Amino acid sequence: MRIGLDFDNTIVSYDALFYQVARERDLLPRDTEIAVNKVAVRDYLRRIDREDEWTAMQGYVYGARMDEAAIFDGVIDFLAWANSAQHELAIVSHKTRHPFLGPQYDLHAAAAAWIATHLDRDGQALLPSDRVFFELTKEAKLARIAAFGCDVFIDDLPEILTAAGFPKNTRPVLFDPEGSHAGQALPGVTVTRSWDQFARVLVS
Repeated sequence: MRIGLDFDNTIVSYDALFYQVARERDLLPRDTEIAVNKVAVRDYLRRIDREDEWTAMQGYVYGARMDEAAIFDGVIDFLAWANSAQHELAIVSHKTRHPFLGPQYDLHAAAAAWIATHLDRDGQALLPSDRVFFELTKEAKLARIAAFGCDVFIDDLPEILTAAGFPKNTRPVLFDPEGSHAGQALPGVTVTRSWDQFARVLVS
């Protein structure tokens, strides 16, 4: 089986890091409770008309602070299981090379370094570097999913999985650990809340 994996917010979690950086920059009020959650931080900054601060912070987090980002529970076990079952894995991500605002970090290089550091077990890489694809547009991402011949693709964004260009022969799986899309009509899309559940979906 060929399994395609999204990267941002699917393999790697930024919730704690965005919250930490926002606190470091005094962007969050001390007297108001903001959830330790990337979306909560984004929504708050947009609500107070500080969209540019949010955009600049994204470049900083995805660039200079990328190595501090957390890995979702179960990813390493899933990759090890998939390799032992002789499935073929690829990461296919939609990611600009440089931030829209602020210092021009190489975001592709930062993400590749994170993968090399974090996606291993006992010093052995769980996914070869030639199976990691960073595409500049969503259309290019969809084309790469098709070109790799993914039998299944997991992503945290419903708009990718339901896009007109999503390959018809690829099974779409939504990664939704917080249940953010509960109740949303997603015909044909399998919803999973964890990497362990995703593995169970593949063998069911």
